[in-house]
Amino acid sequence: MSDAYAEINGRPADADNLRIPALTGNYGHFSALQVRGGRVRGLALHLARLDAATREIFGPGLDGERVRALVRQALKASGAEDASTRVYVYGPDDDPTVMVTVRPPQDLSPEPQRLLSVPYERPAAHLKHLGGFGQLYFGKKAVRQGYTDALLTGPGGEIAEGSVTNIAFWDGSSVVWPDRPALLGITMALVEARLPQYGTATVRRPVTLDGLGAYRAAFVTNSQGIAPVAAVDAHEFTVDAELMQTVWRLYAEVPWDEI
Repeated sequence: MSDAYAEINGRPADADNLRIPALTGNYGHFSALQVRGGRVRGLALHLARLDAATREIFGPGLDGERVRALVRQALKASGAEDASTRVYVYGPDDDPTVMVTVRPPQDLSPEPQRLLSVPYERPAAHLKHLGGFGQLYFGKKAVRQGYTDALLTGPGGEIAEGSVTNIAFWDGSSVVWPDRPALLGITMALVEARLPQYGTATVRRPVTLDGLGAYRAAFVTNSQGIAPVAAVDAHEFTVDAELMQTVWRLYAEVPWDEI
């Protein structure tokens, strides 16, 4: 496949139909899917997210079978069975436009990440919305300073999420997800729901920068996978090999759903 392919409402992107996202600007939302062999983990969660966000932002819902058909068509047209695919939803309000993009597949590096905390939280954080200048700005700023990514925080240094990830902490008995407005990522949802089945408790509670000493380890999740955290600012974490093996195995055993 080429580096990128896109279709809008089932038609190859061209100068005419690209005017819709171009003129709509940043008002819309999306979901990111890693496709392997024409399958994706957590497909029902992706479809539910797209439908709920479309209802909240535009009014009408978004039929899951329509989304599946559009993704299948774009994958076939691009010649890709393995891909990093995104489904974008734009206006108009009464008849939302769906754009599907297909790029080469991506996997998150398993190398430990170093995160730079920044005082920023995404607006309407429960939505995977467009227009994320702030998170991109701080994410790139973190990389320029030698970090892997930014860690978004609210008042009092309360941790919310990474610029493109969810974050979890390990206190020795439970995996703790910050209880702060943030996107419920699909990978986070899959991991959180399955941890008890693998003998690991999971809870949500506030986590602050000045309280990081209470945690032994941390990891991040996003659509590309899961990686351990080596540090937040100057606070170093030990990579807990047993915890990471559990999380990686759990995620590897999540069924792949046919699109």
